[in-house]
Amino acid sequence: MPVPKNFVTPVRMTAKERAYSQIQRWIIDGTLQPGEKLIDAELAESLGVSRTPIREAFQLLEVQGLVATHPGKETKVTEIGKEDIFKLYTTMAALQAVAAEVAANVIIPEQIEQLRAINLEFAQAINSGLAYQAMEVDEQFHNLVVELADNPYIASFTASLQIHIRRFKYAFLNQAITTTQASVEEHAAIIEAFEQKDSARAKALMEQNFIRPMQELNGLF
Repeated sequence: MPVPKNFVTPVRMTAKERAYSQIQRWIIDGTLQPGEKLIDAELAESLGVSRTPIREAFQLLEVQGLVATHPGKETKVTEIGKEDIFKLYTTMAALQAVAAEVAANVIIPEQIEQLRAINLEFAQAINSGLAYQAMEVDEQFHNLVVELADNPYIASFTASLQIHIRRFKYAFLNQAITTTQASVEEHAAIIEAFEQKDSARAKALMEQNFIRPMQELNGLF
């Protein structure tokens, strides 16, 4: 398992938090491949921590469904299959669509400008080829819409789904710029619907924003 050495270590984090954050990122961006065996000693050496925080990180990642511990205490990255794309994206699309419908009725001009600024940052990250950053900024956009909906159930379920969708989303954002630029344009259309207080259009556009990449991802896996 070739573990990277030249990565930026977050500051002000415990050893467990640092291990968890970095291993999660490596699983998401594909550095650690589905089905790959995780060796705590190698990860501990790479991250500059003892094996205890690595094992604690494994426990957190297993709760999230990103790793699985097998008989004999062997820990592997969980597999992702093509059938998971439909299940994850259609569920997330429905939740986000409801959030957009509600948000359209309560959003204020300052929040619209905030969404516009986030979408600009999203476009810049894509055009700079910064796939992981683009993914994080895209999540900021959608998380703000969920926050505006003020529904704790939508917030909880989307946060859980987001962990797994990240793995597929990273692959999607690594595709050609002409493909991912569509997400920027869809965000702009959603913002326009918010400005017009058009809840039905905001809902439809938000659903499309998740269904389109789902359809494109189907061709990648």
